[in-house]
Amino acid sequence: MEALTVSPVHSLGIPAKLYKTQFRKLISFNSSPNFTSPLKPDERNVSKLKLLTAVSSSVSTELENPVEPELETQIPDEKFDWYAQWYPVMPVCDLDKRVPHAKKIMGIDVVLWWDRNDSSWKVFDDTCPHRLAPLSEGRIDQWGRLQCVYHGWCFNGSGDCKFIPQAPPNGPPVHTSKKACVGVYPSTVQNGMVWFWPNTDPKYKDILREKKPPYIPEIDDPSFTKTMGNRDISYGYEVLIENLMDPAHVPYAHYGIMRTPEPKNKADREGGVPMDLSIQKFAANGFTGKRVPVNVSNRFLAPCVFYTAVPVGTQKESSVQKRVVLVFICVPVSPGKSRLIWTFPRNFGVWIDKVVPRWMFHVGQNLILDSDLYLLHVEERKIMDIGNTQWQKACYVPTKSDALVVGFRRWLNKFAGGQVDWRGKFSGALPPTPPREQLMDRYWTHVVNCSSCRAAHKGLKVLEVVLQVISVSIIGIVAATKQSLTSMAARSSILMAILCFAASKWLAHFVYKVFHYHDYNHAFR
Repeated sequence: MEALTVSPVHSLGIPAKLYKTQFRKLISFNSSPNFTSPLKPDERNVSKLKLLTAVSSSVSTELENPVEPELETQIPDEKFDWYAQWYPVMPVCDLDKRVPHAKKIMGIDVVLWWDRNDSSWKVFDDTCPHRLAPLSEGRIDQWGRLQCVYHGWCFNGSGDCKFIPQAPPNGPPVHTSKKACVGVYPSTVQNGMVWFWPNTDPKYKDILREKKPPYIPEIDDPSFTKTMGNRDISYGYEVLIENLMDPAHVPYAHYGIMRTPEPKNKADREGGVPMDLSIQKFAANGFTGKRVPVNVSNRFLAPCVFYTAVPVGTQKESSVQKRVVLVFICVPVSPGKSRLIWTFPRNFGVWIDKVVPRWMFHVGQNLILDSDLYLLHVEERKIMDIGNTQWQKACYVPTKSDALVVGFRRWLNKFAGGQVDWRGKFSGALPPTPPREQLMDRYWTHVVNCSSCRAAHKGLKVLEVVLQVISVSIIGIVAATKQSLTSMAARSSILMAILCFAASKWLAHFVYKVFHYHDYNHAFR
């Protein structure tokens, strides 16, 4: 998963020559220049960080001491508050300003909508105060207000009720009651995403002045690409982040769909190699990691952002150091459910993103997500059976390649209560496992939430119907004109009809595999 950004090149059939010249260095982790992350998270509440490093040849399986501290400055009773953080809702590029959008984050049902009167995105509690109907099923009326379609109550961008159709115009102004207002969450747009603060208390109205979402400068840098994607995942937040922090699984779980560097001495077909990963800074707001000698830098910005910076080649090759940044944003949705937003900014080969449609990049990226989705879904249930706090005893992680995973589990237990704080909204049980086709469904987990894939799906379905209509029409014309099947014109027409029909069937299969369901069998890879 850590090398997910290279998937579009391989899966889209871009010529090998182009791959070698523009992208091969993307996954060649043998670069020598030092890399200093430009990431600037809000760290005002943490005066000092703990510096740790994995100094032995193995990572302990005991969570109390997964890495040996080299320098440690303890902040007494330092804890992570799950509800005092900014959470991303959706990329702006995938939002339709004409309709309200329903999302669940941290177990909270919210509605995201565009307030054209204030020219900003608003995040409300997805509950009408009248009879608790979901406002996300409503509409934006002609005055730019959010309207509940159950009884027509209308709300402005501040959450105030502006109109109750059932209230007499000359009667008491019941719409001005505080009980008629909708809960409003603080929100902002940063790095092309809408973020929200999960507390409607008015005292947090100006929280943006005190604490901002983590800022990733490469996303806003015009010299970098910034293609984004998002998908709802059928396993939980903890397992999602662990998987993204684990580069050692890439040659195996994604074999055949991702190109990885060829080691000099391959121990097996897939080419797995020892990896020297270590945790360097560790605190309640996250940790940093490093992989040597390839100089790959990692940073976990709790609770959502996992950032990996990879220098490509050497600066001698050009005036500017080529870099690719892998940004994974992991959103807790509910037990057994999470949401992934990803983007892979790079400052080379920028023209490719301008030529290749975004949905074509998502084809390969979704295939990668699918290739280990079932594994992780089952793994999560096994972890739940033994208990999150027993993870370190049940899992044997003896090598440095697991350092970031062990570090995340240590952070979770030491600062964050061992798991996401759902505040009693759920019983703790995971949802039942659905049929495989539903578990790995792409349409409802990605396509409907991606403006590019949604448009491509619609266009290809139209093309499929057009091909079928052409096929039937040609057969009808041949029959109506009573042409002899021995004539050249009739034969050509029948051949054209057959080709159009075959093309429509192939297109239907392509649409199903790309936008609906693509099974993945590791045994045949």
